[in-house]
Amino acid sequence: LEQLEESGGGSVQTGGSLRLSCAASGFRVTMYYMAWFRRAPGKEREGVGYINIQNGAADYNDSVKGRFTISQDNAKTTMYLNMNSVDREDTATYYCAANAIFSYMDWRLWSYWGQGTQVSVSS
Repeated sequence: LEQLEESGGGSVQTGGSLRLSCAASGFRVTMYYMAWFRRAPGKEREGVGYINIQNGAADYNDSVKGRFTISQDNAKTTMYLNMNSVDREDTATYYCAANAIFSYMDWRLWSYWGQGTQVSVSS
């Protein structure tokens, strides 16, 4: 059974750092892309960034460029989101997603999802 499991969420102060992890398991079809999305209270789900699992290339939403970095482990089964210089606008539930095809950051086109992990940023 395909599974994505996020971890690492929690509370952090403005300007601080946090690292989220997403462990993938049970996939019978090769996933070529993984991504992070987030949903803040009262807002639509939005893409944070994605990574090409095969070559490690990543791209980001403008709102997090220069602050967040997506990486993966050598086994290509765990994706990370390194969050630096966080602010209150980053408070949200963060979800990881996986897909076999390139779907940029349109959440409606991603096939597999984790349950989410909460990130709360306070001043």
